[in-house]
Formats: sequence, structure tokens, C-alpha cells
Amino acid sequence: MRSPSRRHTLPGMDPSSLLHIRSGELLALRLFDIAYSIDLTRAAELWSARAGRESRRSRLATAAPKALAFDVPPLLLDLPPATIDIDGTPVSAQISARLHDFGVVALAARIPLADLDWAQFAERYNALDRTIGAKVATAFWIDLLDQVRHTLQPALDRPAANTLEEDYLIGIVQTLAEPLSAEQLRERADIPALLAGESRPLSDAARRELMQRSYSYYADDLVVLGWDRAFVYEPRGDSDVADIIEIANAQLVEFRYYDELLDAELPRMYDRVEDARRTVSLLASRRVAQLAHKLYTLVAEVTELTEKVDNALQVTEDVYLARVYSGALELFRVPRIAAAVDRKLAIIRDTYAALYDEASSRRAEILEIAIVLLIVVEIVLALLRH
Repeated sequence: MRSPSRRHTLPGMDPSSLLHIRSGELLALRLFDIAYSIDLTRAAELWSARAGRESRRSRLATAAPKALAFDVPPLLLDLPPATIDIDGTPVSAQISARLHDFGVVALAARIPLADLDWAQFAERYNALDRTIGAKVATAFWIDLLDQVRHTLQPALDRPAANTLEEDYLIGIVQTLAEPLSAEQLRERADIPALLAGESRPLSDAARRELMQRSYSYYADDLVVLGWDRAFVYEPRGDSDVADIIEIANAQLVEFRYYDELLDAELPRMYDRVEDARRTVSLLASRRVAQLAHKLYTLVAEVTELTEKVDNALQVTEDVYLARVYSGALELFRVPRIAAAVDRKLAIIRDTYAALYDEASSRRAEILEIAIVLLIVVEIVLALLRH
């Protein structure tokens, strides 16, 4: 009898039909911008006192601290397990929330899997997306978010009125019935269809595009990133790759928030500048100076927070995780959005500088007029005395 590792597929047989997954999990992420910033120390105290549950500062499990580490380690909160109805089948999910100090909370639902073939794995993956993914109502996530937000309200600095969000789904395979290399897994598993969420055959061009961002370090590990889905094959059970993907999504949420904030602020800024310049009263210089001060405050606050977001993860020596992290940032367009934020900040800085110079010029003009008037009054009084 042939050993399983040497089995040949019959003509017309799908190679993935012989692929058996012994253990793995599905990880659904939903990230929200909930505040200007979060006091993580205060949040840990509140969570312990009010929720009576565990919290801890996160770190990457396998990366050396000097190689790749959080600038400010986020706070990981354990929530009660939840039951998710996936296509009529109730499934228990482990729930957690990770708080980032720059105002983002990442909610995660983990569903363990065991003893599935590839087709069943893909179907469970797609079913979870249909149940709590991006295209369906977010009541499941909003209920979890409300639990976190209600408990931690005193730790939130300037809570957000409108909640911006992102979602991501990760399928993780930990052990297979027969050990495979990354190359063998690429050949046997229909990873492009999994990332696309499609049941119909994909074109060769589409398959190549979906597999562009695939990474391996050892011969038997594999990460393939998609826009809203990822596949991870990690026999050692490391969680760092999933954490890296989450951080990239958190940065995307925060840069999107500031991009939209500045998009809304620029037209208002132009209107306020025109109003201030049309003012001909003696208070015009004060109005211009007050507007300049508001713009300076906005620039300072946004710059401080965007630097925090930029430095959320310090990457130095771990080349593999650095490649995955950089690939995720590029795929999510984070550098492009960050560059757009920088351009808008530059416009506001230039406007602030122009307004400051204008206010200074107006004050100088008023001072000169006052001096001239005083001289005229002195001359008139001198003439009247004589």
C-alpha cells in the first residue's frame, strides 16, 4: 500500500480533496476607532474592577523584544465566550479585545477547528464571513463594543461620536494529517479561491494576483495576504503573524480617521480664513490670531497621534515578520493614506504660518496707527495751549 505522502490524484480529482486539516482556527477581526486616545493603565484598572476579568499587556510571542516590539504595548482584554450561529449551527467562539493607546480597539472572535478536509475548511471560512463579516449587519460586533466602551468610558480621552471600522478574516491551519511543505500546500490547496471567497474557478491571472503577497520563512510555513482575508499555515502555533496583521489594520483605521478628519476640516478652514480676512474691525487681528492658534493646535494634536500610530510597532531584526508587516501595510494602502494626511497637514501648517504673519502684520499696523494718532493728539494739544 502506498503511504499517504505518496498518494497520486486520479485524473479530474481535486488535489485539495485529499488535504485533511487536523487542527486550526478561524479568526474574525473587527476594529473600531473609539477615542482620541486611551489611558491603558486606567483601562486595566477599570476592567479588573468592573468586569472582574483578566487583562494583560500584549507582546509578540516568538519575536525577540529587541527585534520587533510594540512602542506602547496594547492592552489585551478577555471577554466571555460567545455563541455564533453559522449557517444554522451554533459554534462557540473565544472573544477578546485589544486596546491601542492611539484610540483603536480590535475585537477578535476565535473559532477552533478540527478534523476537516479543505473543502469543509473553506466552507466554514466563507460561512463565518457571511455571518459576522463585512457585508452583514454588525450587531454582533456592536454589542461587544458596547460592553468594552461602557466599562472603560473613564479611560477614553474624547470618545468618538462616529465610529470608524475595519474588518479582517484569517484562516489558520496548524497541523495537517500529512506534513507538507509550503510549496506542496500551494499546489494542493486552492488558496486563491479561499482569499477571494469564490466557488467558481478563477482565471490564471486572478490566481497569480491573489498569491502575490505570500511569505515563508521555514520550508513548512506560509502566509498569504489578501485585501480582507488571509491564510496562515503555522505548524508551530505561533500567533505573531495574526498579531502583525491586526496591528496593520489598526494603523489603517487610525490613518483613515485622520484623513477623513482633515478632509472635513480643510473646507471649513478656508471659509474661516476668508471670514477673518474680510473683517475690517479693530478686532480683525485678534480673530486671525485665534484662528491661527486653532490651526496650530489641530496640527500639533494630529501630528502627535500620527507619530504614535507610525511607531506602534518597532521593527529592527526579524526580517520575516518585517516582510509580512510591510506587505500588509502596502496592501492596506497605509503609507498612501499616511502620505495624504501629511500633505493635508502641510497645507494647514502653511495656512497657520500665513495667518500668523498676517496677524503680526495687522498688529504692527494698528500699533503704527496708534503712535501716529498719539503724535497728532500731542500736536493738537500743544497748538491749543498756545
